[in-house]
Amino acid sequence: MPDVGSLFSLQAIRRQLAAMPCDRYLIRLIHHATRRPWPGERLWSTVEILREPSLRFLRARNREGFDVYFRPYAFDQNAGYILVDLDDAKPKVLTDMRANGHQPCSVVETSPGHLQAWIRVSLMPLPPTLATDVARHLASLYHADRASADWRHLGRLAGFTNQKPARRLPSGLAPWIKLRHAGAGLASNRQRLLETAALRPPQGSEIPRLRPTQPRTTPPAAAAVDLVLESIEVAIYQSWLHHLQIPQRFPQPDWSIADLWIAKELLRQGAPASRVKSVLRLGSPQFPRSHSDPEDYLRRTLARAAHETRSPFPARAASPSLAEAAPRAPLCGTG
Repeated sequence: MPDVGSLFSLQAIRRQLAAMPCDRYLIRLIHHATRRPWPGERLWSTVEILREPSLRFLRARNREGFDVYFRPYAFDQNAGYILVDLDDAKPKVLTDMRANGHQPCSVVETSPGHLQAWIRVSLMPLPPTLATDVARHLASLYHADRASADWRHLGRLAGFTNQKPARRLPSGLAPWIKLRHAGAGLASNRQRLLETAALRPPQGSEIPRLRPTQPRTTPPAAAAVDLVLESIEVAIYQSWLHHLQIPQRFPQPDWSIADLWIAKELLRQGAPASRVKSVLRLGSPQFPRSHSDPEDYLRRTLARAAHETRSPFPARAASPSLAEAAPRAPLCGTG
């Protein structure tokens, strides 16, 4: 029979992951004393994380001094979730976030007075530069830890203990990572948030997001937003291209077929037809290629995708292998 600690962990993890749905999560174990990661970093589905052997493994490593970090995973993109590390949380910070339309989908207390909030700003993956700009903007707005403000930062997984010596309770025990809020959903002011981040000036040696053919002048606000939104559409197409393993399976893809497959998956995700058309127009390689009437091609592709999506036996998307290209070593939250 599972002990009380295991039941607490299981319930907290289940609620946090339900509030942050994603195909795969990157989980990393970091030893509090050596700062060395547990070898064999891998990706986990929700089902795999919640299995009893997985839970026993993670709890055992936690008891040995490893902190448990995670983030939703989307290959070399941000999965649409932004971490705000409220290292010294002000009493009204969550109220302010909700009032500003930046509602967190998940909030954990990493130790007394220290919170981490995840805000979902997009159903589709975001380019790293844009996601980092959003994270920096939110960190500045809510006086959060700026060192944790980037597109691939890891946060705490609820249901485990914080092994950092500085976070020990007066009793000497390690505090539990407690789930304070869990509710799946998008931030209501996400579009404005993305636009504001897109217009932030480059920092340090960061490369400006202007096309090489453009003059080195600051574009009008609408033009800058258009450039970033275009990069999002391209990133969405590329993300699904690799999710479906099309380049791996077909060295010389038929892009019309690839467009159809990606359109079907986007429609299944609930994307409106106009958004799917935009993704194909901007993301499909060398579009419009040899199509004499590009708009008619997009219309026919969308119509066929919609028809096949309504089929009683729709094809399922190929899940990415857990052994696929290892991501760069991610950074960890400071909570």
